[in-house]
This record gives sequence, structure tokens and C-alpha cells, in this order.
Amino acid sequence: MTPPENTRSLGLVTVISLVAGGMIGSGIFTLPSVLAQFGGISLLGWLVAAIGAWILAYVMSALSKVIPETGGSYAYTKAAFGELPAFVVAWGFWLSMWSTNAAIALTFSGYFGVFFPEISQSPWFSVTVALLAIWGLTLLNSLSIRSSGNLQVVTTLLKVLPILVVAFGGILFIDLDNFIPFNTSQESSIQAITTSSVLCFYAFMGIESATIPAENIKQPEKTISKGTKIGVGLVIFLYLFSSFSLFGVLSPADVAQSQAPFSDAANLIFGINTGYFVAAGACLASFGALNGWILLQGQIPYSMAKDGLLPRALAYKNPTGAPSIGVIVSSVMITILLLFNQSKGFSGLYEFMVLLTTTTSLAFYFGAVLAFWYFSWTGRLGFRRDWKAMVYSFLGLGFTAWIFFGAGWDSVILGVLALLFGIPIFWLSRRGSRMRDAG
Repeated sequence: MTPPENTRSLGLVTVISLVAGGMIGSGIFTLPSVLAQFGGISLLGWLVAAIGAWILAYVMSALSKVIPETGGSYAYTKAAFGELPAFVVAWGFWLSMWSTNAAIALTFSGYFGVFFPEISQSPWFSVTVALLAIWGLTLLNSLSIRSSGNLQVVTTLLKVLPILVVAFGGILFIDLDNFIPFNTSQESSIQAITTSSVLCFYAFMGIESATIPAENIKQPEKTISKGTKIGVGLVIFLYLFSSFSLFGVLSPADVAQSQAPFSDAANLIFGINTGYFVAAGACLASFGALNGWILLQGQIPYSMAKDGLLPRALAYKNPTGAPSIGVIVSSVMITILLLFNQSKGFSGLYEFMVLLTTTTSLAFYFGAVLAFWYFSWTGRLGFRRDWKAMVYSFLGLGFTAWIFFGAGWDSVILGVLALLFGIPIFWLSRRGSRMRDAG
């Protein structure tokens, strides 16, 4: 059934903001310190991840034109292969949302600690600030999709400014010696590019942001495709430009030792204390990304519950069109993740969340690419079996497989176990749905 037009409150600008805001979060501000171990060659990791992100954006844009339904890859996989594969795809992505939002909230807490150092001195303080951000935005997203969308536009515009300042200002301070040797790690160039690509791809997660709340988007068959391509293109430019400037301004050793590399670069370029401006931008970036992801975290369980694959209560939408129960349940799970793992300390907790996010979310992208290949090969839904579709299909499948195994066997095992854990839930939900229908 087509949703009422008054619930379709998200336009092109908001869709672009959802995509760009969903990607520009904790990654761009925290990953440079991790990538510094590889030196300048990590820029090739950014490039490979950017190419993969664009391929996935193209695939999802093409699918959204013919299947403009809430759920993104879940809807595409279901149309192509049925309920169980679709459930696995959506289950993995829902799990990844919990860890993604936990990681982003921790980054917000960490940069907020630049202004209030006592927050960074206690794991409990850090987790408390993270939880306050999560539940404040949970309340907003439970009340109104429109209010959340408006907030996303504002925060996306504000948070890119500090990154652009460092990117453009750094051009005048680039020292090419910082790129020599090009590979500063103890690994081969291929392995260094592979590992850095896996890390960089985390910063591109959010490509699918516009495809998930499709029922709340005006003219989704046009707006989603256009907004996704524009949003991803803008983020690719921003990531590559700012990373080149950052690594040109600071040496790999300085970046590796920094907890806030963009703030340190700003201090070097413009003088002491200007780093506070960038720290404020990092807080805005994290807060805006967290808002976008919390908006989405209710949409996936809503789509699954609507199809009888999760408890029916998760399919509830309040009068403003927000899937409030799904949003709240997701935030409860994020809270449990944070509280049960806070003993790992800030860096260990952040690493754990990124690890879980990367492995569980790739099923979502793999399902979309596989559905795109299937529709193109069979000629269904208006797709054609031409060379362009086949090239995008095989590049997309190869990229997602490469990133998955490039994350390391520990990550692969953890991700597979998390996905398998959802299968009993699928069968129990289907059984309950049949019993309700029979009754």
C-alpha cells in the first residue's frame, strides 16, 4: 500500500544530507591516526574504497528506481531471492547499526572531551555522554521524521566546514617529505593497500542511507538515485582532498600519536587553539551522523516486521510516520553493547564496534549487488543484460568479497556467527506469523 503523501516529508536536499551525513561521521576524524602506520600509501586505500563506494552507490541507485521501498537492500534481495536471504541481509545490517551508532556516539563523547577533559579521564563518563546523545536523538527520531531530517541538513552543512578549512588551508603547508617512504609499514604494498582499504571503507558506510526510509521520501524513484550519487560524490571529494592535505601537513609519526589529527593540523596551519574549532566540527559530525543512523535504525526492523520476519510490534509507526518502537529497541541494544563492553576502555571499545560493524554490514551491500546482477542477467524489472551491468555487478561482488576477507579471519568468524545467530529468529518469527494468519 502506498503511504499517504503527508508522510513523504524528505526531499532531495535532505536525501543528500542523509547520504553525506551518514558517511561523514567518526571515520574521517579518527581513521587517519590508524592509517598513519601505513604512511602515504594509505591514500591509495582511500582511493580504492572510494571506487568501491561509487560502484555500490550506482547499483543501489539503479535498484531504487524500480524498487522504491523501505528497507533498501532488504527489499531488493527479497524481490530477487526470497525471504530468508533478505532476512540475513537485513539482520546483518541491523546488527551493524547497533555497533555503528555505538562507535559514532563514542567519537562524539571523545571529541566533546576536548572541551571537558574530565569526560576523557573516565570510561564511565565517556559512555554516559555517549548514551545521553543516543537517547536524546532517539527521542527526536521517535517523535518526528521531519524534525530529524531538518536536523540532518543543518548538521551536515556545519560539520563539513572544519574539514574544508583544513583541506584548503593545508595546501600551503604540504611537505612532500611526509610521503617518503610511501609505505612505512612492515607489510607488502598490496597488503598495506588492502588493510587500509578495509579501514577506509568504514568511513564510507552510509551509502545506502537514502534507500532505507524510501516510504518517507518524495518521488523516491527519482530522488533516491539522484541524492545518493550527489551525496557519495561530494563525500569522495572531501575524503580524498582532506586526507591528502592532512598527511601532507603532519608527518606519519605525528598523525599516529594524535588523538585528534585534524585539530592538530589546524593548530599548525592557523595557530594554537584553532584546533578547538575542528574539535567542535568533529562533535557536529558525530552528532549529525548519529542522528542520521538513528533515523535509519528503526526502518530495517520495521520492514522486516511488516513482512512477518520479526515481531509485529516493530512494524508500528506513530502518527508522524516514525517507526518509534524499532528506534527504541535498537537504542536499547546499543546501550547494552556499550555497558557490557565499557571495561575495554575507550580505544578498545571503539575498535570492537568498528570490527563488528564492518563484517556484519557487508552482507547488506553484497545482497544489493547480487540482486542487481540477477535482475540484469534475467532481464527482469526493466534491467538489461549489457556489458555495463555485468561490469558493475562483478566489480561490486569482487569488492565486497575483498573487503570482507581483508578484514581478517577474526572479523570474518565474528561476522558469520552474528549472521547465523539470526536464522533461528527468522524461523520463530515466520512460525508466529503463520500461526497468527491461521488464527
